[in-house]
Amino acid sequence: MPSHRAVLTPQMLRYAEKFDDRGEIRWLPYLMYFHPVAHHSDVVNTDKIGFRFSHGATERASVGEQLPPGPVRLLAGSSTAFGIGATRDAATLPSRLWSDHAPSNPWLNFAGRSHNSTQELLLFALYRHLLPQVEEIVIFSGFNNLGLARLPRSQRGDHGAFFNCGEYFQQMDQLRARHRRAASGRGRFSARRSADPVVENSAATELDEQISYASELTIRHLESWRLLTAATGTKISFVLQPLASWVRAHPAPQEKLLFAELDEISHFGQVYGDIASMESGRRYAEALRRGCEKIGVRFLDMSPVLADAVSPRSWLFVDRIHFTDEGHDVVAGLLADILDLS
Repeated sequence: MPSHRAVLTPQMLRYAEKFDDRGEIRWLPYLMYFHPVAHHSDVVNTDKIGFRFSHGATERASVGEQLPPGPVRLLAGSSTAFGIGATRDAATLPSRLWSDHAPSNPWLNFAGRSHNSTQELLLFALYRHLLPQVEEIVIFSGFNNLGLARLPRSQRGDHGAFFNCGEYFQQMDQLRARHRRAASGRGRFSARRSADPVVENSAATELDEQISYASELTIRHLESWRLLTAATGTKISFVLQPLASWVRAHPAPQEKLLFAELDEISHFGQVYGDIASMESGRRYAEALRRGCEKIGVRFLDMSPVLADAVSPRSWLFVDRIHFTDEGHDVVAGLLADILDLS
């Protein structure tokens, strides 16, 4: 019998082919990883750099190919902004904004799958030179920083943890060990070694600490976004992306089937714990709101807005973080209305 995921969201199999498979990860200096380049399918297509194409009413564009002359607008963020869950490029948030809800200037997909706020900022810093005049940037993100805040301090480092960082640090430890062995017997300096890693409790941090850490890290990087774009007059907005359980207590019928099936695979509740509760989402949003006010960045918590805009049976999510086509369209319309996009 086919799984609910295969029946209800067959497009997710296309994403899994290249975008979920660690064997297909494109390792990239500084960013750590980015999307496959020049990937083509009926669901998702990327350009020669790895950015996803977005669609207007009659044309398509990306950062690396078919770039409009400007001004343009960017939809930045991680996998939800990238459009995981959409059945085609034209159904993603930047495409729905460009083609229907805010079509006055093109919207480019400037998102990175599984990126944290450090990587989102670096992506802009590394590829800003390719862009024409940027009129507006909407950063649709926030959950990854909170989820990754559960990792040990040694993995978070100075700039926040990133996905798959455990494997990275393990490989680096093995590389250091090989160099230490190779250096043995080379004179009186051979005994000098870098300090051994500190052994620490790997248990997840307390919720208050997670929220404080994730919000402060996000605000730090948002201030850098603001400073990088201040000279050009680019508008910056930060939208805290919705999590299904931050939007409503009871999922739609299709969501209930999908979530139960996915929980058997990914154990979402065990991985993310109490940050998935509605109360945690509101507390995180309030911390981000206060931080954004201090640095002069417009803030929107999408979860309560989305909850007020839909019926209890509206099918919005393919999993707890990524949208259906209907979800993308509803959220794009809300972004246009509340942020006064045209």
